[in-house]
Amino acid sequence: MKTERMAAFTDGVVAIIITIMVLELKVPESAEPRALLTSGPILAAYVLSYVNVGLYWNNHHHLLQIAERVDGRALWANLFLLFWLSLVPFVIRWIDEAGFEPAPIAAYGFVLGMAAVGYGILQRTIIAINGGARSHLAAALGHDWKGKLSTLGYGVATPLAFAERWIAVAIYVAIAAMWLIPDRRIERRLADR
Repeated sequence: MKTERMAAFTDGVVAIIITIMVLELKVPESAEPRALLTSGPILAAYVLSYVNVGLYWNNHHHLLQIAERVDGRALWANLFLLFWLSLVPFVIRWIDEAGFEPAPIAAYGFVLGMAAVGYGILQRTIIAINGGARSHLAAALGHDWKGKLSTLGYGVATPLAFAERWIAVAIYVAIAAMWLIPDRRIERRLADR
């Protein structure tokens, strides 16, 4: 089957996830600037989460741009990825209500780490469906060091949150920052086709 339906479904789910995240934000109790400042940490968590969900959506879009087809395996792999992304609003709410305590910060890393695993599974599944190791997609992605480094980073930061939560948060931010640097591999491969 073509990729358009999976792309459209993912677009809808991501839009809902982002909407839920913003609806979870609490309005400051007063109009004083101090009231907004007290919301600063959770606003920062929201921004980081928005960026992360946006990065997955953006990379998903590029992945499907070069793929010619998907099948049931890809649909299930996509649902696995979306499941983990759908938990992002939950862990943000937990961080907000419990404070920046180790368990919710670790849960945040675990959810993003599982989303990274899910994206890796989706990538490998779509590569297999579209010609395997000799496909345009496999050639464009190469060894996917950013994906592997992200998964490793989440794997390190999640348990680290129980000992040094702010270092774990710094790792989460560094992973997102790494992905903000545009990855032109797929665009270059599309231009070569």
